Amino acid sequence: MPKADASYPLSGLKVLDMSRVLAGPFAGRMLSDLGADVVKLEPPDGDITRLWGRVVAGIPGYFHQQNAGKRNISVDLRAPGARALVFELVRHADVLIENYRPDVMPRLGLGYEALREVNPRLVMLSISGFGRDGPESRRPAYAPIVHAEVGLMARAARRGKGPSRDLPLSVADTNASLHGLVGLLSALLLRERTGLGQHIDMAMVDATIVTDDQILYELEESEHTQGLPNDTWETGAGPILVSADFRYLWRLLTSKLDLPEPDTEGADLETKIARRREAVGAFMRGLETWDQVAAAMSQMNVAWGQLRHGRSLREQPTVKHRGTIAEIDDRAGATRPIPQSPYRFSNALSGVRGPAAHRGEHNSEVLGEWLGKSAQDVAALTASGVLHADAAMVPAAN
Repeated sequence: MPKADASYPLSGLKVLDMSRVLAGPFAGRMLSDLGADVVKLEPPDGDITRLWGRVVAGIPGYFHQQNAGKRNISVDLRAPGARALVFELVRHADVLIENYRPDVMPRLGLGYEALREVNPRLVMLSISGFGRDGPESRRPAYAPIVHAEVGLMARAARRGKGPSRDLPLSVADTNASLHGLVGLLSALLLRERTGLGQHIDMAMVDATIVTDDQILYELEESEHTQGLPNDTWETGAGPILVSADFRYLWRLLTSKLDLPEPDTEGADLETKIARRREAVGAFMRGLETWDQVAAAMSQMNVAWGQLRHGRSLREQPTVKHRGTIAEIDDRAGATRPIPQSPYRFSNALSGVRGPAAHRGEHNSEVLGEWLGKSAQDVAALTASGVLHADAAMVPAAN
């Protein structure tokens, strides 16, 4: 794992990541990409995402994407002595991230009030589905539950005129994660003035609703006032999406590209629209190459995009130019792809700093560096059942 580098904005920041799956781990991954020393504290049975994705050198893809660049210790929080070890780690941490149900950390004796006594400067980010103190605070929640509860699935079905199904990404998790990052970085700035930490209560419901730019149509029952939806068209080169109200697109096609008006004499409005759409469809199909598509769209000055498959994402020109998909050490003598963090600074570094770790891989290293514990101390904690590690860990490739 990379050492501290002052060229990264968050170099020197110590983060204890006690979260799992996505909302918390994604926040920890972004902090690591910005230079923080992020230590994932993983239970002996492992993060559930160690079951998802292609396995390379013992590391599954989903876990790898969200935990790259972090160091890893494995602690059984129910073992005698585990709470004392977490307190020792918290005493040295700047940030703690967790996304258990709100009753879990206090039940383990690790609630914010207890941790604040150990380290008053600690900034603790707690992400949950429904917040810490409401009527649904103890409900288990993953992103699809929130997508259903806040109306996203119903809206997608209504606008797509299809059955209700979940979204193809966990937006409720990542929204909460990113808003959590804003909150904890703000709390760190405030700490510079007050010397005190904060407990940030981030509900996935809140984060999803505030990030929903379409929610005003729902709240004000005014969906009829929005613009016409964007259309997809089949060109001779392949499918595209054109971001333009059809009425505006028709005006541009007739004025800029001389598309003739179809014969609609005596027809009703619905028929006129249908014939215009047929004419646009024929025009689009007549664009046989991507150069022709680009030239036509440029002449009209409309925004458009190819409908790409994710597997060809690295061929997208901007993705390729900016290195948005990075290749990092796969710990088996080759590389594996991973999304790069989006932060680009004028005079600082950022980016994924290494592969994900095996469970408990850095028990000795982290406890030695953070707490000054010896190899004998670590061995004793392992023998007592506090520390755990994968039986066979694949070493990083040179």
